[in-house]
Amino acid sequence: MAANEIYYDPWDYAIDANPHPVWKRMRDEAPLYYNPKFDFYALSRYADVRNASLDWRTYSSAFGSVLEIIDAGPRALEMTRNMLFEDPPIHDLHRAILAEAFSPGRIASLEPGIRALCASYLDPLVGSGGFDFVRDYGAKIPMMVIGMLMGVPEEDREYLMTLADAGVHRDEGQTGFEGSNRKVHEYFAVLVSLRRKEPRDDLTTAVLQAKVDDGKGGTGALADREILQYLGLLSGAGVETVVNLMGWTGMTLFRHPEQRQVLADDPSIIPNAVEELLRYEAPSPIQARVATHEVELHGSTIPEGSKVALLTGSANRDDRVWPDPDRFNVRRSIDKHVSFGVGIHFCVGAALARLEGRLALEEMLKRFPTWEVDEDAAEMVHTSTVRGWARLPIRV
Repeated sequence: MAANEIYYDPWDYAIDANPHPVWKRMRDEAPLYYNPKFDFYALSRYADVRNASLDWRTYSSAFGSVLEIIDAGPRALEMTRNMLFEDPPIHDLHRAILAEAFSPGRIASLEPGIRALCASYLDPLVGSGGFDFVRDYGAKIPMMVIGMLMGVPEEDREYLMTLADAGVHRDEGQTGFEGSNRKVHEYFAVLVSLRRKEPRDDLTTAVLQAKVDDGKGGTGALADREILQYLGLLSGAGVETVVNLMGWTGMTLFRHPEQRQVLADDPSIIPNAVEELLRYEAPSPIQARVATHEVELHGSTIPEGSKVALLTGSANRDDRVWPDPDRFNVRRSIDKHVSFGVGIHFCVGAALARLEGRLALEEMLKRFPTWEVDEDAAEMVHTSTVRGWARLPIRV
């Protein structure tokens, strides 16, 4: 490979530590990038990522939305299938099951409980001198909230968090699919059995009792396998994105202390700061699709059946859309970042993630307006889909 040739590999730890320079080169020099080693195309400009996200007929999720799952074929897809790996009409039917559970009114009603939860984790840390921003605080909040919504007993929620972490983690050099959700399904099989006997007002019961079109003009319940895959999606996706948002909150505000001070002085800016954090470091910066037909783009061709990576993390730094995109600015006017996706796969839990991010930061700044990260001891999460911090020790 020539010294100045662009190379992008989502599994490469060195690239993943700071992908923004290579993403910028891709946007400017190779907006339709091809990686021959792993046989995938990548779209990095905002307009291309947005258009592809909206055009589900051309860029299908039905083969999976993770590169290694698409590579592994039908068996891996069946092991992991959920509404993220579906196109309409079946996607719309399955998504509707969660619409009421994540309605704006229900999410807003959670605010007092989530704020109290944040306080319960932070108050014992006052005077401690330091703690792990992720493990002692940021990761615990979404784990407890989604566990509460699903009816998972409090004592089991940390266990499910470890399974979710294992499900997305990739060791350096590991690029293949690893079937890691067996234990998740085993856990939820027991919980489903309990809810069949004793229904409750929780998401597990809602999924269990949901009725969907059976394709014969009637409705029927989800199959047992579908129920377990649904619950696995909720327990994983409902936690991982928010954990990464929390981790980037801790690191980014440490690296931009003047912006952190703005928020400490004026907490009313925090909701906008959450949007800027999501733009600046997307918690899930890569989504995969399969081209259902040949596509001509930027003078090149994406062949039918090709894997296509939509780089939402790159799109959010596109200077064709954002003035001075590599500058973190909590007062930036933001109305169109793509960190939660666009179109049919827009994150159903986006309102909850925003609420958790806002409350976590408000409560943190009340008690700890400044902190320093021990960058030598910090540890990143490396996967082909999500990007964040597994450990983020701070001094306060």
